[in-house]
Amino acid sequence: MKFLKLMAATLFAAFFATTAFAQDITVGVSWSNFQEERWKTDEAAIVAALDAAGAAYVSTDAQSSSAKQLADIESLIAQGVDALIILAQDAQAIGPAVQAAADEGIPVVAYDRLIEDPRAFYLTFDNVEVGRMQARAVLEAAPSGRYVMIKGSPTDPNADFLRGGQQEVLQAAIDAGQIEIVGEAYTDGWLPANAQRNMEQILTATDNGVDAVVASNDGTAGGVVAALTAQGMEGIPVSGQDGDHAALNRVALGTQTVSVWKDARDLGRAAGEIAVALAGGTMMDAVDGAQEWTSPGGTTMTSMFLAPQPITAENLSLVVDAGWIERDALCQGVSGGPAPCN
Repeated sequence: MKFLKLMAATLFAAFFATTAFAQDITVGVSWSNFQEERWKTDEAAIVAALDAAGAAYVSTDAQSSSAKQLADIESLIAQGVDALIILAQDAQAIGPAVQAAADEGIPVVAYDRLIEDPRAFYLTFDNVEVGRMQARAVLEAAPSGRYVMIKGSPTDPNADFLRGGQQEVLQAAIDAGQIEIVGEAYTDGWLPANAQRNMEQILTATDNGVDAVVASNDGTAGGVVAALTAQGMEGIPVSGQDGDHAALNRVALGTQTVSVWKDARDLGRAAGEIAVALAGGTMMDAVDGAQEWTSPGGTTMTSMFLAPQPITAENLSLVVDAGWIERDALCQGVSGGPAPCN
């Protein structure tokens, strides 16, 4: 009996110590631009994971300014955070922030966007595959014609990962003369207004001679669709990604062909769990699901890649069944469209 009591006391003490330790952890999150719809979903998932671990959450919003992001991270470090999750505004400019965190022994999770530093744990979706999925869907809808490539921000490595995946799929059709790329532009800050302006300029330059658009996310797709609609060209194939509610509604309406769904709930939950583990002393390569990955620049990173899912008119029910979007929001303005709107 004494042994059982001692064992119970030991287990209770261990549980209490673990719980108390988790409650002492604060995770700071630096958002690049919290105005984008999807980051609110990511945040809710991060907060839920931290709550489940008994950890605290603090955050900042760089508002698309790389300089402000550096100042924000300095502030988070000064507040005594135990781990940082960083959605980098500028992959190159963020370097001093990672160094500052390393100097204080604070682990860093590079969230969704690459920070090419081996001291950062890189957590994202397979963005090259996202690009492939976008191009496959558009190519299936428009196997020939004049294509426009609306890329992401030039300061975000994901823009080029996506573009590389898109090119892999399109190259054979380009070589065969079936499709021609008549316009291509980066989108500063991933901002829809910039994408719309780029698309308007390309439409002017080509005298509206465009048959399909490979846009790299749902925000840029929204800008593209606005430019096309102004010219009475809505309905030509357009890609996107993120599963934004407005984009999924456009898929149901037929003005966007695909949104590659990256379930931000999974990414946010993983980020919260990884940040707590690293703050608790777990080595990066000991994180469950971690793998070694070499960046395009030759840096060996500890990484985790989640799997994306293309959403088209054929499988829209997936996002409703998963509780990602309500049917009424998905089907707003849709009459006789695809399931589950019909």
